[in-house]
Amino acid sequence: MRKLTIKDAEITQIALQQEIMKSEESRYNHRLHGILLICKEFSCYEVADIMGHSPRTIEHWVQHIERYGFAGLYDRPRPGRPPAITDSIRQAIENDLRTDPRKLGYMQTMWDGKLLSHHLASAYRVTLGVRQCQRWFKNLGFRRRKPRPVIAKADPEMQRAYKKTQ
Repeated sequence: MRKLTIKDAEITQIALQQEIMKSEESRYNHRLHGILLICKEFSCYEVADIMGHSPRTIEHWVQHIERYGFAGLYDRPRPGRPPAITDSIRQAIENDLRTDPRKLGYMQTMWDGKLLSHHLASAYRVTLGVRQCQRWFKNLGFRRRKPRPVIAKADPEMQRAYKKTQ
């Protein structure tokens, strides 16, 4: 059988590595293949070269499979940064957004990102940017509304006559 080649092998290799890293299942399968090569008596350096990882990473995979079995090759949960808004604060914010801002001492008649950011800082000592507060509207099931502009000194009769639908 003749040797097969792939056009742009380096670019294809990079694309494959990115595709493998996209899902947890493909990363697990990738690690299984690495362990399989170790079982076929390849060295960690050879496997690392083939798979595009460091030899130390391959050693970690071997240690994890020996210690935990196949479960050791799955990604462990990453805790990440703790949320700035706890469940109790979230519930309180949701209740606040259902009330008129004027009842809470603000001059505005509608909630917006700036007002929510200010309210969080003053009432709950939580600092969030305006854009993040705008996202919270969506997360909590609210939609942002803007008041319709009113033309100053407009004649209501002429406006009614101009409208397409009554």
